[in-house]
Amino acid sequence: MEDAEGRDPSRVDVVVRVNGDEHALSVDPRTTLLDLLREKLAVTGPKKGCDHGQCGACTVLLDGRRVLSCLALTVAVQDRAVVTVEGLGGDVAERLRREFVRHDGFQCGFCTPGQLCSAVGLLDEIERGVPSARTENLEAVPVLDGGEIRERMSGNLCRCGAYANIVRAIAAARG
Repeated sequence: MEDAEGRDPSRVDVVVRVNGDEHALSVDPRTTLLDLLREKLAVTGPKKGCDHGQCGACTVLLDGRRVLSCLALTVAVQDRAVVTVEGLGGDVAERLRREFVRHDGFQCGFCTPGQLCSAVGLLDEIERGVPSARTENLEAVPVLDGGEIRERMSGNLCRCGAYANIVRAIAAARG
C-alpha cells in the first residue's frame, strides 16, 4: 500500500556509506546492518554467526568504532561511515593481515573478518588511550599485553580456538 506521494509507508529511505561508497536505499525499518550488507549490498565479509550479538563474526567499524552489525539497525547508521573487512586499508590493517597469516590466526576463516575489524578498532582504542575493564590506571595509556588483547577481543569468538595465535598476531602487528 502506498501513501499519497507514492511511497510505501512500511519502508524508510536511508543513505548508508559502506567502504567509501554511498548507497541510497529504501528499507524495512527493522533491517539490521548485517542483513543490509549481506543481502542488499552483497558485502559478504561480515558473517552471520549467531545473529544475537554473542559471537562477533559480524563486527564492522562504524565511524571507526567496533560495532556488531547484527545488532545495529540500518536506520541508525544513516549518514555514518561503515567499514567492513573489505574496506580496511592502511598500514595497520596490512600489518594485521600479514601477522594473522604469519601466526596462523586464520584457521577456518569464518570469524576472521570480524576479528580483523575488531583488531583494527582495538589498536585505535589503545592509540587513543581508551581504557578497558582490565586497565588498572585509568589516567595512563593502556599497556597492550596479552591480557589486554584478550579482554578487548573477548567479544569475538573463534570456533577453531585460535585465540593464542590471534593474540600473538595482534601484538606483533602493534610492534
